[in-house]
Amino acid sequence: MPSSLRELRGRIRSVQTTKKITKAMELIASSRVVKAQQQVNATTPYTEVLLRAIGLAAAHTRVAHPLVAEARLHERAAILLVTSDRGFAGAYNANVIREGEALTRLLHDQGLSPMPFLVGRKGVNFYKFRDREVAGSWSGFSEAPTAEHADEIAGALLETFLRRTEEGGVDEIHIVYTHFTSLATQTVRVRRILPLEIVDDLPVEGSPEEAVRDVPRPTPGAVPLYSFEPSPEGVLDALLPRYVSNVILSVLKLAAASEQAARMRAMSSASDNAQELIRTYTRQANSARQAEITQEISEIVGGADALAGANAGSE
Repeated sequence: MPSSLRELRGRIRSVQTTKKITKAMELIASSRVVKAQQQVNATTPYTEVLLRAIGLAAAHTRVAHPLVAEARLHERAAILLVTSDRGFAGAYNANVIREGEALTRLLHDQGLSPMPFLVGRKGVNFYKFRDREVAGSWSGFSEAPTAEHADEIAGALLETFLRRTEEGGVDEIHIVYTHFTSLATQTVRVRRILPLEIVDDLPVEGSPEEAVRDVPRPTPGAVPLYSFEPSPEGVLDALLPRYVSNVILSVLKLAAASEQAARMRAMSSASDNAQELIRTYTRQANSARQAEITQEISEIVGGADALAGANAGSE
């Protein structure tokens, strides 16, 4: 407990300064989360069109595309772990890393060797501190990801996936990220994005990024006549990499919105705690001030009594 009124007043000023900072960070995060949510919604129509186009192209071809075929050796799996660059977001990064560790153990149990790909400084620092090998890492854009960032990540993952397993390639690609549902709800999810599965008459529920693993093939009787240039196989060659890049962009934007929402809640809680601490220190300061006043009055009264007694004795 502080020993003096001056120390208590100094602590009150310090906590008040901290509260101003946390309140400002809360307001900034609340403005950014709205923008991030709008960007998430903006990517949905394009993903839906790609999903439908892939299904139409798959309905006109029986060629096993490398991104669709399941005939793999099942030796290695890539894990894309999406974290943030900055802290002050509560348990946001801890939850993602914990889920990534659980996925790593699960893949080990299935006989697969995980290859980590990291997004965000928090994930990079976690692996660097433990001297773990990383296949690829990106940072500096967790709050504002762009299509260029998604293309770069998708290119690295696709290059590793299309490489033969015997030459160090991977057989599966999983993403661990935080899905933004609302300002109050964000959940960590694990998605296998490659290889894709083309299935018949699959109802796609929820947002497009939730249907990454299963791409619906249109019902044969409902498929109109389309002509593909140069061929259905060529269309798949062009569409599937675009689709993977778009899925990664959607995941990055969902994670960015989740990060801002988590930071907003964490800073709101920090501001509330600071206010409660100010009240506590204020009560202690008032008690200390009252004690000092009481002590001063006692000393004055004691001094007056001693002076009166001395004067009485001299007479």
